[in-house]
Amino acid sequence: MALSGSNGPTLIGTRIVLGVTGSIAAYKAVSLLRTLLREGATVQVVMTASATKFVTPLTFEVLSGHPVSTEVFEAHQEMKHLSLPEQADAIVIAPATANCLAKSALGLGDDLLSTMLLTAQCPVIIAPAMDGGMWMHPAVTEHVRTLRARGTIVVDPEEGPLASGKVGQGRLADEHKILAALQSALAPQRDWQGHRILISAGPTQEPIDPVRFISNRSSGKMGYALAEAARARGAQVVLVSGPTALPAPRGIEVVPVETAADMTKALSARLAWSTVVIMAAAVADFRPLHPASQKIKKQGQTDQTLALERTTDILAALSAQRTTQLLVGFAAETQDLIAHAKDKLTAKGLDLIVANDITTEGAGFGSDHNAATLIDRQGALIELPLMSKRAMADAILNKAHALLCATASNQASKPVAGRR
Repeated sequence: MALSGSNGPTLIGTRIVLGVTGSIAAYKAVSLLRTLLREGATVQVVMTASATKFVTPLTFEVLSGHPVSTEVFEAHQEMKHLSLPEQADAIVIAPATANCLAKSALGLGDDLLSTMLLTAQCPVIIAPAMDGGMWMHPAVTEHVRTLRARGTIVVDPEEGPLASGKVGQGRLADEHKILAALQSALAPQRDWQGHRILISAGPTQEPIDPVRFISNRSSGKMGYALAEAARARGAQVVLVSGPTALPAPRGIEVVPVETAADMTKALSARLAWSTVVIMAAAVADFRPLHPASQKIKKQGQTDQTLALERTTDILAALSAQRTTQLLVGFAAETQDLIAHAKDKLTAKGLDLIVANDITTEGAGFGSDHNAATLIDRQGALIELPLMSKRAMADAILNKAHALLCATASNQASKPVAGRR
């Protein structure tokens, strides 16, 4: 496989399997097929039985120049569910129905397309399309989260008029977005190759007694997205995670912790190993001074006073211990966002801070999206609008990489003692 420059076809020599499922948007797969062919790809189309109700296999066969596969065992042919993914550089499913997402996430294989995905080792790009608010259904949301955690690239559907006449998010993404996702999967950035990134994520839990604890609303999604993005771009990653409901990212060492003290110990022990530290965890600022060894009973008590003490300021401690590491912090605020973030950046000696207003609609704790402002130690600001946390992770890594390159350039330009 060879990708050419942006002025010519970008998929010359690539072999793509295009999966089409039973969505009204199946007709758009015809245009996508033509685009893939125009970019120089060889395309083999796989259709589900329901997809053939919308567009005939003959249409795809004539355009692609290859027979369309619809059955696991076709007469006098090899087992397509094995041979197709083995020969493919990537699999693109567009459109993908809610049923397709569910089967993919659950590992079900009751037709050629779903069985093929169980054997695939190449990149998989899925572009969903559905109607009637199905995209926002909790089951669909959970299936998408599962697929992304496994490394599947899911191109979110767009908002607009739907086939039912409703308006909502469910339209198949523009084919240029699908193409861009495919190109990125085939030629991923490896700009973090050789770097070791230490990332913290999630909340901490500070025990009051064996049953209760002090914590916060952090889901860990931002830190996990950073870990996945850094790994995809070539970095070695260690993720120190407080308690979350998220599955462990594939190919990443995860160090589970509970308390702020646990997290301090885990990060400090790995600081010398790292070249970059990204502190995305929401660490408790206070912990109970005297946690009870037994469950506190309410009988006979009208009120209870809980004495608290400060936890270790992990960012400040790491900043004091570091040698050449780049240090990135987060500032989750509800007011005076930029002023508070700048104060934190300076006070803790950070190289970069990610400031986000957790009251922003659609962003903040628990959401799959975020909006933020990046601020470096020179005071330069980059506004990041509402986007997926994975997209934001890449934006943060882009800025951090630029700071690393600038630091390396400055060090290289300094005169060496004794040199003339």
